[in-house]
Amino acid sequence: MAAIHGAYTAMITPMNADGSVDYDGFAKNVQFQLDQGIDGLLPLGTTGETPTLTEDEEDKLIDIAIKLVKEFNSKTGKDVKVMIGAGSNCTLDAVRYVERAKAKGADFALVVAPYYNKPSKEGIYQHFAACSKVGIPIVVYNIAGRTGVNIPTDLMVRIADLPNIAGVKEASGSVAQMMEVIGQVKSVHPEFAVMSGDDGLTLPLVAAGGDGIISVASNLIPKLMHEFAQSGLDGDFKKMREIHYRLAPFFKAEFCDGNPTSIKYAMNFKKMPAGAMRLPLVEVTDAAKKTIEDAIAKCGL
Repeated sequence: MAAIHGAYTAMITPMNADGSVDYDGFAKNVQFQLDQGIDGLLPLGTTGETPTLTEDEEDKLIDIAIKLVKEFNSKTGKDVKVMIGAGSNCTLDAVRYVERAKAKGADFALVVAPYYNKPSKEGIYQHFAACSKVGIPIVVYNIAGRTGVNIPTDLMVRIADLPNIAGVKEASGSVAQMMEVIGQVKSVHPEFAVMSGDDGLTLPLVAAGGDGIISVASNLIPKLMHEFAQSGLDGDFKKMREIHYRLAPFFKAEFCDGNPTSIKYAMNFKKMPAGAMRLPLVEVTDAAKKTIEDAIAKCGL
């Protein structure tokens, strides 16, 4: 089994009404995740509103997560992992963020394909080559909907040959591409993890030989998302299908008016630390609120 597997939570960043980071709320959310049996945590991803955080705020969030996870693992004997978002469209900054993740004791760094610049295939390859030299396992984040550039399978094959490339968070939205990556990369690098970046595509990904999910839904339901991913990894696809179809309305609703705005509303609705957003993100519409609340009720969450 790949070193990265199961359900990881792409964590929100709770905020106070004035827009400041709610560090106590973040710590409560981390502890909730640990107590509910999550396999790994991802602070500073897209869902964490990282583009609007200062580096000082990022440092504090990383320190909280790693401290609590280390204490939990020491106390329980478990091995919950920490993956830190470390992406940038500036390669120098991406390398610096990967170095920070390594220095702070993270298990993995998540590096997104460079956005806005629209580099060539060779530019993308060299970006990841530079990050891989830091010496911490790197997870490639492929999400063309946010970056404007897809990492095609032939390029992923090249990137996977670099040292310290541990896997990919596959959010291309294409099951066919996910299957290509599994077939062409995992056949050469069995430990290369292929993780879904879309809750709703976890079932076909794991059925095709993938390794799990880096989840938005698990901010609210970590125990259920762990059971969802693990049932598939254990070969119990009857159970995995049951959970998938139960949660399908929520998988749709959690993005009905953007991310992380929709999942933050769901958490606020369930009285969990989430709070406000920072501009340019704003609260979801009244129609979205009803969609999210209806999905929560329908799914029995």
